[in-house]
Amino acid sequence: MSDPNKEDELAGTEQPFVQHLVELRDRLIKAAIAIGIAALLLAFYPGPSLLYDLLAAPLVAHLPKGATLIATNVISPFVVPLKILFLAAFMLALPVVLYQVWAFVAPGLYSHEKKLVLPLVISSTLLFFMGVAFSYYFVFGQVFAFIQSFAPKSITAAPDIEEYLNFVIGMFLAFGLAFEVPVAVILVVRMGFVSIAQLRAWRGYFWVLAAVGTAMVTPPDAGSMLILLAVVGGLYEVGIVAAQLFVKHTRAPEQDAATGS
Repeated sequence: MSDPNKEDELAGTEQPFVQHLVELRDRLIKAAIAIGIAALLLAFYPGPSLLYDLLAAPLVAHLPKGATLIATNVISPFVVPLKILFLAAFMLALPVVLYQVWAFVAPGLYSHEKKLVLPLVISSTLLFFMGVAFSYYFVFGQVFAFIQSFAPKSITAAPDIEEYLNFVIGMFLAFGLAFEVPVAVILVVRMGFVSIAQLRAWRGYFWVLAAVGTAMVTPPDAGSMLILLAVVGGLYEVGIVAAQLFVKHTRAPEQDAATGS
């Protein structure tokens, strides 16, 4: 004989769970529509071909005279620009995508936690774009110039377009995530994993790790490595200051009462 209380409990939790799934589906559909609209707009202007030309410009500028990128796969001239179109569409629609994520999790947060999420969504988006822009406008030129200066004169460079796309995506992700250091610092402090005092005490270790990381992702010339190291280290310091502000302004009311603030 079944327990009626248990049946009632299951019946009571089924509907909210289904509602969450429906809301998640709706949010994903809205995000996909935003990406689709962005892709449609970019398909008309500037178009997939021009988008690829823009993406390839830093490499083409450092190729020997008369050298071009090649396609070793029959469908690559069609598929690669299409991939770049959707990559650009996703980045263009990223604020909408992140807003849908925020709108989905917001109802389950306390009011003081909501103060934290929206600024982090906006700042993480801007920081990611800054990392992508930094890699495109500065790092690519340094990397390709070094490679061409190091390559023997008997070698004619003819990079494959798919390999170049994979390289670009990897660099965009690496630098986009590297620029998220302030957001990561704020989150680990706000979630209680570390304290501001510990972050300050570990400052020296972070700079050592940052130096190793920048040496791995930049060409082996001191100038570009030092610039990236200064950027990442500066973002760490910004994260410490920002974490202090966020912790102060996103505390729960009972925490404020306990501290007498």
